[in-house]
Amino acid sequence: MPLTIAEIAQALGTTAHGNTALVVQRPAEPGSAGPDDLALAMSKAYADALRSSQARAAIVWDGADLDDLGLAAAITVPRARLAMAQLTQAFDPRPAGAGIHPTAVIDPAARIGADVHIGPFVVIGPGVALGDGCRIDSHVSIGDRATLGAGCWLGAGTRIGRDCHLGARVITQPNAVIGSDGFSYVTTDLANEERAIKTMGRTPLTPPQDGTRHRIHSLGGVVLGDDVEVGSNSTIDAGTIRPTRIGRGTKIDNQVHIGHNCVVGEDCIVCGHVGLAGSGTFGDRCVFAGKVGTKDHVTLGNDVVMGGGANVYSDFPDGAFVMGSPALDMPDHRAQQKALRGLPQLQKIVADLRARLTNPGEAG
Repeated sequence: MPLTIAEIAQALGTTAHGNTALVVQRPAEPGSAGPDDLALAMSKAYADALRSSQARAAIVWDGADLDDLGLAAAITVPRARLAMAQLTQAFDPRPAGAGIHPTAVIDPAARIGADVHIGPFVVIGPGVALGDGCRIDSHVSIGDRATLGAGCWLGAGTRIGRDCHLGARVITQPNAVIGSDGFSYVTTDLANEERAIKTMGRTPLTPPQDGTRHRIHSLGGVVLGDDVEVGSNSTIDAGTIRPTRIGRGTKIDNQVHIGHNCVVGEDCIVCGHVGLAGSGTFGDRCVFAGKVGTKDHVTLGNDVVMGGGANVYSDFPDGAFVMGSPALDMPDHRAQQKALRGLPQLQKIVADLRARLTNPGEAG
């Protein structure tokens, strides 16, 4: 998509230098940028690669010398990653096309807004309402009474369950599943896991009289706030009675599971392979790094950051930074790790002391 340097600078809300009418076709890394590319050299570390490239235009750091870098035009940005978000949006327009593919199956009771695109083999159930400007890619299914706000984009193979409600501009990547039944079962008497917790392993478990698992149905659906994004092959289970809720602006990576009845706040980041057990409550702007796992019914405050692989078994207040298994506040985790690293030396010291006490005549 060709854009002038002036148009890109305007989209980024920043300043252009040199020949602002120069047209570029695409962004590129500095080392491989050609004469029609916009090189992304947002720090001084890219200066040598930029000089050796064929690029005539680049996004550069504040104070960069265009002549020294051999550039005809440049754009300066104060925050590189924010510029990347705006730049990639400018070069990646929403796919064109509106209309309903003839293979789509749409219940007569569904309501379809204006300028909606519905792709091949989509199935839309009764009582569904699609807001204006929605894009529904191929092989999507949308269950009974689900609603989508304006401008939603459901990637191919997405599944939206019954009674799920998506706000405006929600994006799902291919094969996301919203509103599958929660993993919730009960036995007539105490189940093995309940008995194990009750006895804390002090008594070996004997076979129960009746181990049959009775399914607890999920009636609550899922509510996604405006501007939520859900990655490929991620699943969000429906609530049992009340809905599972994901707050406005929260971004969920690929291969994430969020259990039934969870409440996730606004503007959270949930990275790949995270698993949130049911009925957890998580505040706004929480960060779940890769492979974080949380116990059921935990409560985390606002602005909690969980390091990669943390296993959260207890509640944490606003602003906590936790790590490890079980998750601890970062100072405690670091102290624990330091102590563990010192164990081999401590063992050696203890062995030496034991030898001296056992054989005092041999002491130094």
